[in-house]
Amino acid sequence: MPDRFEEFVARRLDRLLRYATALTCDPHLAQDIVQEVLVRAQPRWRRIATMDAPELYVRRMVTNEYLSWRRRRAARTVATTHEALEALAGPVADHAVRHAERDAMRARLVSLPRKQRAAIVLRYYEHFTDAEIAEVFGCAAGTVRSHISRALTTLRTLDVGGEPRRPAVKEALHE
Repeated sequence: MPDRFEEFVARRLDRLLRYATALTCDPHLAQDIVQEVLVRAQPRWRRIATMDAPELYVRRMVTNEYLSWRRRRAARTVATTHEALEALAGPVADHAVRHAERDAMRARLVSLPRKQRAAIVLRYYEHFTDAEIAEVFGCAAGTVRSHISRALTTLRTLDVGGEPRRPAVKEALHE
């Protein structure tokens, strides 16, 4: 028997908010996106609940809402509070190191195109497979691998502040 909408929300709201926060790097925008998606999902819940994976469908709705969000500037602005992604970080002995690493990664993620950022978040924060990400995006698994590959290439070329790394003098002389 499919879950009632209220039961689904009670069990999955935290995960949806965490996912949206990792996508947007802004807890307030994440709440807006999840709220908008849930408002749209509620009247269609009977149909959604009968699907093989209703959570994946709702997560796809969150991803699509994020990718088409009207306030693009807000989606690209890095949140200044540390609480937003604190729960996503692993344990570190020194809190300053944890904050510095998280802020550096956030600056790098914000520089990625939106689909690449979503693919990276789904893979490394949500631990989705290529097939699951492809289902969320509505594309082929090869396209997902392409997004992730391009994103990782870009992330490797960025410095801590999210700016392109300048080649060292030795590297510049060889170019």
